[in-house]
Amino acid sequence: MSAPDGSPVGAERSIGQLFASATTEMSALVHDEIALAKAQLKQDVKRGATSGGAFIAAVAVLVFSLPMLNFALAYGIRTWSDWNLALCFLLSFAANVLIAVVLALIGVAFAKKAKKSKGPQKVAASVKETAGVLQNAKPHPRPAPKPELEDRAPAAIEAVARSSS
Repeated sequence: MSAPDGSPVGAERSIGQLFASATTEMSALVHDEIALAKAQLKQDVKRGATSGGAFIAAVAVLVFSLPMLNFALAYGIRTWSDWNLALCFLLSFAANVLIAVVLALIGVAFAKKAKKSKGPQKVAASVKETAGVLQNAKPHPRPAPKPELEDRAPAAIEAVARSSS
């Protein structure tokens, strides 16, 4: 088993390797959170579009069907029943309103589903939780540097600088 950077688990890794590993993992986490938010937004937009489409269909049926359907239905009722023509027109109008109400109820049902979805809010809460965990993380205590190593460091830097020039 190995760490994300390829080094064996339990092996001593340098601070640079640890930082690179943490940076890579944070980057992957942020990209995954963004992908999740996009997927949930896409689903919400699809539900909203379905709802809007149902409302538009309800209005279109009501507006465009009234003239033709009212005349056809009213004269059909008149032919079958010998009722007064005004009553026949009223019955045909009532049938069109009933169809429009059913389509509007379908639109309301889809609108409630789209409104009830809390996709982006879930992602935002997850990002805040991750940020809170990272803010509360405390670095591992480091031992104080030894004085003999501090005295040797400038000389070692000068020696390396002379040998490389």
